[in-house]
Amino acid sequence: MAVEAFAPAKINLTLHVTGQRADGYHLLASLVAFCDVGDQVRVRPAEDLSLQVSGPRAAGVPTDGSNLVMRAAEVLKPAGQGAEITLEKHLPAAAGIGGGSSDAAATLRALAQLWDVELPGEADLLSLGADVPVCMAPGAWRMAGIGEDLTPLPPLPSCDILLVNPGVAVSTPVVFRGLASRENPAMPQDLPGWGDALELSAWLARQRNDLQAPAVAAAPVIGEVLDALRGSGALFSAMSGSGATCFALFEPDEGQAQSTAEDIRAKHPDWWVASGRLL
Repeated sequence: MAVEAFAPAKINLTLHVTGQRADGYHLLASLVAFCDVGDQVRVRPAEDLSLQVSGPRAAGVPTDGSNLVMRAAEVLKPAGQGAEITLEKHLPAAAGIGGGSSDAAATLRALAQLWDVELPGEADLLSLGADVPVCMAPGAWRMAGIGEDLTPLPPLPSCDILLVNPGVAVSTPVVFRGLASRENPAMPQDLPGWGDALELSAWLARQRNDLQAPAVAAAPVIGEVLDALRGSGALFSAMSGSGATCFALFEPDEGQAQSTAEDIRAKHPDWWVASGRLL
């Protein structure tokens, strides 16, 4: 028996840095969504745990215990059980779209079904990383604290989305160190009901990603990506997470995200570009 699970890209549509704890962790307020671009996890019964990585973004991805997929499997693994895990990588690593966390969450979902065991609790999930809890149930979420304070939201309006990464690795600690302020306003407590992609985009334009400016300062090519997206006719564009992936939202079913993807690929063949739909 084999079990499969999809690991979608996580998009921080907003990311407000609201403070910093004594232990150094930053406090965030974020509107989180997922899209239908992502990785695929497959698990099969085996005597021991093992990981194989395939797909167009497999190069350089470790297959040992340093991979979050293997760490997640060890957290869940009952005595005497094993699994052959295959990770098909389509998302770039260290890209601000939660690839590793989403892979770990998909692995947990697949292995829980394979082994017929309960999923880990919040403490174990947070031990794997602050983004893992929100990736356990991909959808629309309000995320606060260090990632543990999650509030489910109604489904977002249908939007096409374009993701672009210029192929640079941005150090999250460097980006946080570049923050002008760690004490910034949070998102509004009461979120509106967005009727369509245009209403959502107009609201997002009044919010922030506080990490965008320091990320652009650390890697100016991110600014080039944002300029390309702003010039595409998108409803809204910004950077996700700590970068370097940027996103743009478009009206659904008009083909603009796909045509823009083709234009950007032609001009920047070394950039990672993917179009899809918000989940």
